[in-house]
Amino acid sequence: MLLILKDIKRYVKSAILSFWSERLLAEIRIGLGQNLSSKQPPLSPFTKGESEGFLPSGNDKHWNRVRYVLFVIFVCMAYTSSLSAGIKDRVAAYVDNTAITLSELEKKYAETVLVTPAVTREEVLDTMINRLLFVREARKIRLKSELEDALLKEYVDLKIRAFIRIKDEEIRTFFDTHASDFLEKELDEMREDIENYLIEQEVNKRLKEHIAELRNNACVKIQLNRQNQE
Repeated sequence: MLLILKDIKRYVKSAILSFWSERLLAEIRIGLGQNLSSKQPPLSPFTKGESEGFLPSGNDKHWNRVRYVLFVIFVCMAYTSSLSAGIKDRVAAYVDNTAITLSELEKKYAETVLVTPAVTREEVLDTMINRLLFVREARKIRLKSELEDALLKEYVDLKIRAFIRIKDEEIRTFFDTHASDFLEKELDEMREDIENYLIEQEVNKRLKEHIAELRNNACVKIQLNRQNQE
């Protein structure tokens, strides 16, 4: 589809510029012929006869047409340039009716690679898709945070973390299994740290399940690999 759009753009640009270039040459030839047969001094296509103190002659009106043709060519070139820029910023992925553009992905990748050098574009794109899905769900339940990070934290706390309870048996089992890691510390000293660790572990597990559910219910279309092949 992208290759077809490129071909259409090239064809339209070529056809429009060819037509108006031929029109410009024809008008200039006519104007030069009129100047040679006229007693008036030659007029530049960028000079108005009225400003020199006489009414517009045939030459003057003709050069007005030349100026108009030049203006049309300029507008056509500006339009095709903007069309080219639009095509250059391709879509990396769709999430239902929302597009993640390649420029957005590259910007996020450049920020992420500074912190995690081994990260791939595919992983960054997956994270962007997941965040978009989470934000959309948070807006549905009318969470109030304006900043995206705060909104996501509020959503996770409300929809996932609030339902996690760590039993005392789980804490004791973890402590006994990892006794060598705690040196000579007692269970009561490590209880809170172990509980927080097990909570975060369970949050991550349920987050993965929730993300899979959200992605399954959404129409997610990734086009990054296809663009790399092109």
